This record gives sequence, structure tokens and C-alpha cells, in this order.
Amino acid sequence: MRIRFYQTPGGRSPVEDFLLGLPEATRLEVADALLLLESGHALEMPLSRNLAGIRPGLHELRFRDKAGQVRVVYYLKKGDALYLVHAFRKKTQTIPRRELDIIHKRLKEI
Repeated sequence: MRIRFYQTPGGRSPVEDFLLGLPEATRLEVADALLLLESGHALEMPLSRNLAGIRPGLHELRFRDKAGQVRVVYYLKKGDALYLVHAFRKKTQTIPRRELDIIHKRLKEI
């Protein structure tokens, strides 16, 4: 499955920008997980969590580094591609409302 980064109308990729700002070890973990997804592997907990309660086809990759938890939210669009729609540092048990709003907005644009 082809992986695509969400892009703003101006062509910028906030997800890619976020990932480039991560420590190298965390970036390599993200890259490994994306290679597995691209080759068709179904990832499960603790690496990937299904977020179908928010929207069917939505998932999050879960990583931890010295600064805390990192989440990369992706959407499987059947017959098209896997879209990386959002990435953020998670500091609470639940996904904060602000992050959910960003995810919903970007899903509408895909």
C-alpha cells in the first residue's frame, strides 16, 4: 500500500515536519513501522491502535522516547493509499480535543 503524507493546500506537510523534528532513534522506529505498513503487514498493539471509534479506517502508531509519547495518526483509504494525517506528542490518557479537531479537519480534505 502506498503511503502519502497529508499536505496543506499550500503543499506543506505538517506530519513530515513533525517527524523530522524527532530524535533519530524515534524517526527510525517510525520509518520501520511505515515500511511494515507499506509492505502490507497488519500492525497490532502495542505498536498500532485502531481508532475506529473515531472513524473507521483510522489508526495510530505509538512510540515512546525520552521526551514522552509520540503518536502518528494514519487513515487507510480503501483502494487508494495510507494517509499520515497527524502526528503529535501525547501527554494525557485520551487524545486531546484540539488534536481530534485537527484529525477531523484533515480527513475531510483527503
